Amino acid sequence: MSTAEEIFTQTDGTDFTEFKEGMRDGIPIGAGYFAVSFALGIAMRNAGMSWFEGFMLSFTNLASAGEYAAIQVIASSGSLLEMALMTFIADARYILMSCSLAQKLSPETSQKKRIILGFGITDEIFAISSSRKGSLNPFYSYGAMAVSILPWALGSAFGVVLGNILPVRIVSALSVALYGMFLAIIIPPSRKDRTVLVIVIAGFITSWLCGILPVISSLGSGTRIIILTVLISAAAAIIKPVPVRIKEETDA
Repeated sequence: MSTAEEIFTQTDGTDFTEFKEGMRDGIPIGAGYFAVSFALGIAMRNAGMSWFEGFMLSFTNLASAGEYAAIQVIASSGSLLEMALMTFIADARYILMSCSLAQKLSPETSQKKRIILGFGITDEIFAISSSRKGSLNPFYSYGAMAVSILPWALGSAFGVVLGNILPVRIVSALSVALYGMFLAIIIPPSRKDRTVLVIVIAGFITSWLCGILPVISSLGSGTRIIILTVLISAAAAIIKPVPVRIKEETDA
């Protein structure tokens, strides 16, 4: 019996109910993913990728920032090592999300179920999964994954196809949507936290400087992004570390 058959033939009524609830909560996530990945598909098309390559890239990599980093490496004919480093840095937060969700799983949850859950963790699926009261039934997350992964991959494929059909001006206009997505990610936390705002501004300035300075500008764009990401995040962690709040428990 295959891994998938072994997992899904052991479901009981509770698992099926959790799966349906996950599908219900995952439908709006899937709709949003289609729109975002469509913009990624335009970027894939500009990098010379086919619709099938775009579909498979999104189907196996459920991360907009990581995929965009990979697309930039492909467009600049970068090395596999450069791509591995960029995607690792861009998606490192999922390691923390996985550790967090692991604490909500029942100790009886099998390793196979944990691996499947780990594959499908995204920012949004992590948010709805971590907000579940009590222990997390992985079938809830599976349901959300079932209705969100395919729209994410299809959006990229449609973006590549329509990018080859639509006029150049419209394709250029749609390409701006991807940058709008990243602005939507950085603006809200920047408004709430001045430290984040300073980091974002520092990122813009240093990125511009690295593009014009004699020695650094000769490096590949992917290498520059890796260096800047590590240096700026490390500097921010040293200068303005996040305070650790320890909840003190007292005996009643």
